[in-house]
Amino acid sequence: MSSPIALTPEQLKFFDTFGYLGFPGLLADRADAIIEAFETVWTGRGGGHNGQPHDGIRRSCIVPFIDQSAYLCSLLDDPRIEGIATSLMGDDFNYMGSDGNYYAGDTPWHSDGWHKELRHVKIAFYLDPLTRDTGALRVIPGSHQIQDAYANALQEKVRKSEDLWGVTGSQIPAVAHETNPGDVVCFNHNTKHAAFGGGARRRMFTINLCQRYPEERLPDLRRYLEGFSRFWVDRAYSDIMIGTAGPSRMRHLEQVMANDDHIAALSAKAQETMPEPSRG
Repeated sequence: MSSPIALTPEQLKFFDTFGYLGFPGLLADRADAIIEAFETVWTGRGGGHNGQPHDGIRRSCIVPFIDQSAYLCSLLDDPRIEGIATSLMGDDFNYMGSDGNYYAGDTPWHSDGWHKELRHVKIAFYLDPLTRDTGALRVIPGSHQIQDAYANALQEKVRKSEDLWGVTGSQIPAVAHETNPGDVVCFNHNTKHAAFGGGARRRMFTINLCQRYPEERLPDLRRYLEGFSRFWVDRAYSDIMIGTAGPSRMRHLEQVMANDDHIAALSAKAQETMPEPSRG
């Protein structure tokens, strides 16, 4: 692969200010192969979540996801994806897992985290044409700024919009990213996002990334990785992800691999006390 393709200064300032970026057609040349690999992973799981076909009522989810396919793993090596990641989080960023989804219905407003120091970013790949009213991703610009009174108010109140503001979730002012296969959207984990009016079988997967943890914060990284255990996995990455990694990708795996040795015991405990991971 060639060198990462860096974001422009304007794109970096936009992300810093508004908490997201859209890249129409960025991977149009790989869209068909990505969709084929996506479907192959689901077929290998019996066509749905936990071997059960997607029922069109609830979200179906596989975690980790791109780790199930050598082709999807290679997205981390694509200079366009690596360029987004290195520009936003440095050339030693961490790959922090992925999820593959069939979505159904609305997704209410939420953040994927509320990180105060290290930057966490999600790169989302949408595999079906989506408009504002058929399940396209909506984001609230600036909602990632945790030191800001506006963002903090949204964090506290956005799920109570009807009671507090007299509007439904779909009526909250936001930007909708209408997408086609091959489009990519990335956003800060803190950024409020949602989707409304979607059908019963919206295909989407994500890659989660973050800045490398400094040595003094490795205990925080280990606590973060404990979350993998609820998906009944023993390590953060699959053998496919590790076995197909060259030196460049390995740099983005090494810190997590050095700190995920406690997941297996937690996963075993979860299997004793919790039901099989659910769809939601």
